[in-house]
Amino acid sequence: MTDNVLPLDQLGMNDVAQVGGKNASLGEMIANLGNLGVTVPGGFATTADAFNRFLDSAGIRERIHARLDALDVDDVKALAEAGQTIRDWVMDSELPEDLRRDISAAYAAMAVDGHEVTVAVRSSATAEDLPDASFAGQQETYLNVRGIEPVLHAIKLVFASLFNDRAISYRVHQGFAHADVSLSAGVQRMVRSDLAASGVMFSIDTESGFEDAVFITGSYGLGETVVQGAVNPDEFYVYKPTLDTAENAILLKNRGSKLIKMVYADGNTPHEAVQTVPVDAEDRARFCIGNAQIMQLARMAVTIERHYGRPMDIEWALDGEDQQLYIVQARPETVQSRAGRVVERYQLKQSAEPLVSGRAVGNRIGQGIARVINDLSQMDQIGEGDVLVTDMTDPDWEPIMKRASAIVTNRGGRTCHAAIIARELGIPAVVGTGSCTEDIPAGSPVTVSCAEGDTGYAFPGLLEFEHQRHELSNMPEIPVKISMNVANPERAFTFASLPHAGIGLARLEFIISNMIGIHPRALLEFDSLDDDMQTQIRARIAGYASPVDYYVDRLSEGIATLAAAFAPERVIVRMSDFKSNEYAHLLGGDQFEPQEENPMIGFRGASRYISDTFRPSFVLECDAIKRVRNDMKLRNVDIMIPFVRTLGEAKGVHELLAQNGLERGSDDFRVIMMCEIPANVMLAEDFLEYFDGFSIGSNDLTQLTLGLDRDSGLVASSFDERDPAVMKMLEHAIEVCRSAGKYVGICGQGPSDHPDLAEWLMERGITAISLNPDTVVDTWLYMGEHYSAQRD
Repeated sequence: MTDNVLPLDQLGMNDVAQVGGKNASLGEMIANLGNLGVTVPGGFATTADAFNRFLDSAGIRERIHARLDALDVDDVKALAEAGQTIRDWVMDSELPEDLRRDISAAYAAMAVDGHEVTVAVRSSATAEDLPDASFAGQQETYLNVRGIEPVLHAIKLVFASLFNDRAISYRVHQGFAHADVSLSAGVQRMVRSDLAASGVMFSIDTESGFEDAVFITGSYGLGETVVQGAVNPDEFYVYKPTLDTAENAILLKNRGSKLIKMVYADGNTPHEAVQTVPVDAEDRARFCIGNAQIMQLARMAVTIERHYGRPMDIEWALDGEDQQLYIVQARPETVQSRAGRVVERYQLKQSAEPLVSGRAVGNRIGQGIARVINDLSQMDQIGEGDVLVTDMTDPDWEPIMKRASAIVTNRGGRTCHAAIIARELGIPAVVGTGSCTEDIPAGSPVTVSCAEGDTGYAFPGLLEFEHQRHELSNMPEIPVKISMNVANPERAFTFASLPHAGIGLARLEFIISNMIGIHPRALLEFDSLDDDMQTQIRARIAGYASPVDYYVDRLSEGIATLAAAFAPERVIVRMSDFKSNEYAHLLGGDQFEPQEENPMIGFRGASRYISDTFRPSFVLECDAIKRVRNDMKLRNVDIMIPFVRTLGEAKGVHELLAQNGLERGSDDFRVIMMCEIPANVMLAEDFLEYFDGFSIGSNDLTQLTLGLDRDSGLVASSFDERDPAVMKMLEHAIEVCRSAGKYVGICGQGPSDHPDLAEWLMERGITAISLNPDTVVDTWLYMGEHYSAQRD
């Protein structure tokens, strides 16, 4: 230990002033978390004092600060000139002899069996990674550095990077005085992730702020491709509350394209020490890490978060030689952890065919003139409020990103540089579109929407949209539970931030059509399909053990995400309710579905489940429910059976569920029936013998009571859930359930469209009203006002 160099294992968070947040955090984890399963590679750090003595001995400190004090950072050209000049001053200066000597000794001490080790040389600013600012990526990192002279050169490059254009601009905009920020170089043993995989993870969901999930991204090779956004990585969500008890706590897996990877090269300088190469097609078709490694990473993230007492942004690496997982950086998450109890909602009021789609960052909508920028030489083309369209961004782009109303990139995942900066700036970004620079016309007006879930879109034109803000701290008391109708698991974490009593209708059809896209019988009978169909299906199921595993795994992922987001409240999953024409639209579906004149009242619901042709497919749905409840320990999942025409169908489904391990009452498991046929109301007492309650489907109940086709524009004006005949049906169903002491809710569109109907249902003593998420707050406030007036 010297005034110039400190070993990482002797550092802690009290040393931020000397070695910066990044290096202090590495030392903190080595000292405190090694025995808790968090492994961090060792090394050493130069001190802030050493950096300042270097500037003083070279006689450049005063010149640097004078140049910066006179700089207007919003003048991009002047910023570039000043930054380059200062960096040249640094690189032209010699390191003091005592600093060279101490670095050489510390590096020599890292040798293994007399052999020099390969290291990463990273920057750590002394104001970096403070809780209210993200300096991530502001300075440089150099990988695969070996030998003392390359190490010394890399350290000087890191010192110079304190004066990168983006770092200078960022400090000014964040209110940091340049003279108050110094730099520490961290020299850390390289993890051979060039032979395996690496990535970034957050201990909360980066888009919604949902605190019970770890969000992990990963790709092959060194981690810079993920951080920079050069690849579309694999994504994984893991549920924290069941990590220690469940056989599997992985909620969701999305396979990225992973087209390239960064590996070692034989260059003579730090800039030439790595190279980017294509990933083999066979590896691209697999997930870059296995389930056990995903779970281990999530446990590390939870351990790190618990130690620091706040959400964390963490970089990880898998060593291809020893097959061990390592943590190479950890810093505070700085966007969602500052969010309050105000919910913002953006919703498009117009529609158009999207130009491109990709991974959504945030949940906002932005619009402006598209500026297709290929490199930084075109930065002056971006004006205030324009939409930045480019291949990918890196920290050098930050001065112009601040002008944009939205960002769209060809490459990158939701933990890449463009995503991190977009979150911090509070603007929407759609990353990893693959073709935005070709498909979005330069100079045209575009609307960028991240309000539809994990998938973001860029639309032509300036589409009309709505923006609402709701303060959720004081929702009024009402004598009914308000739950939600949710179809898309991608929106679950965001919707869960609204006040709620769970999900009253989780639609399985969305998961099947959007996350799976293949008819279940095509997967069950895969070997009998023709070669062309098998080829199409293989492309979709890559990364999964078998066609059937793909179906059950993806169903489980969708259901588990919904259940985890709303836990511990009940989540009622309606088993599949596709009509034959809708099933036929799935890949392979036309080979297995009948042609029906009126599929709305045809082969659907309970009659389909118990039929010889569909029963094996329904069993797969049962397997998914069992996996979520038993293996993933999400016991808040109940199921709902739709379109039960007769008592015989009710009995048949009841027996089929029991045969497949889903028995009513076991482990608090409930089976609800969708009450949506007049026969259900007329024989309500009899149907309740087979079910634990009703969820009223007001859409079909209205249609069948009034004898009209709700899809026909000719009679649509007569469709109204408040028709006296329909309301008589509703009232009777509620009365029977209340008399039997069983659950009764409503999940149809009616209460979402008509707050007065919701109020009427509340007065009749309904247990729960399930609303569309965009109507929850307004309907709740409406009901609360009227309930309060009645009590007064």
